[in-house]
Amino acid sequence: MIDLHTHTVFSDGVLIPAELVRRAEVCDYTIIGIADHVDASNIDFVIPRLVKVSKALNRVNRIRTIPCAELTHIPPSQISGLADEARALGARVVIVHGETIAEPVAPGTNKAALSAGIDILAHPGLITEQEVQMASEVGICIEITARKGHSLTNGHVARLSKKAGAKLILSSDAHAPEDLISDEWGKRVVLGAGLSVDDFKEMQKNALLLAQQAHPFNE
Repeated sequence: MIDLHTHTVFSDGVLIPAELVRRAEVCDYTIIGIADHVDASNIDFVIPRLVKVSKALNRVNRIRTIPCAELTHIPPSQISGLADEARALGARVVIVHGETIAEPVAPGTNKAALSAGIDILAHPGLITEQEVQMASEVGICIEITARKGHSLTNGHVARLSKKAGAKLILSSDAHAPEDLISDEWGKRVVLGAGLSVDDFKEMQKNALLLAQQAHPFNE
């Protein structure tokens, strides 16, 4: 399993990074991205620590760890600037917390994210056809999520994304060890969204490509 969207105690997860990564390794993950929630208050604290622990773990572990960031509940006008700051601080994959129907995310977040050069738009809720087309044109991955609440719109997201030819990616959005998913559970999530096992395989390829582009493993 390649999963680029998980959380630790550096935001609202329950595990420190080393334990999360170890548990993921036991669950047969090959690559994990730690994407703790950040905004202007903590971005300069969280990302350097994820970079530090990822480098340390990659020296000794079979599983590869990528320092990521999830820009969360950011005012739309500030997303682009914080995305740039996240990359400058060392985040190798930048995610934006999209307009899930489970939370009061500011309207316009999806569109602003897709204009900001990010990598993944997470749980985008009732995303519009125009926004999905934007994602397709710029090559940003749209997330199919295993996270309860956020997953309620997976079918809508999948249908529009397939129609527009947008790239999809599967993530656990894990906050606790029981949230980590196996390949088999991931396939069930994908099938539940009205997609196929071949789509699951394509999502894993998209995740691998992002991971390979990150190049953090041997630093």
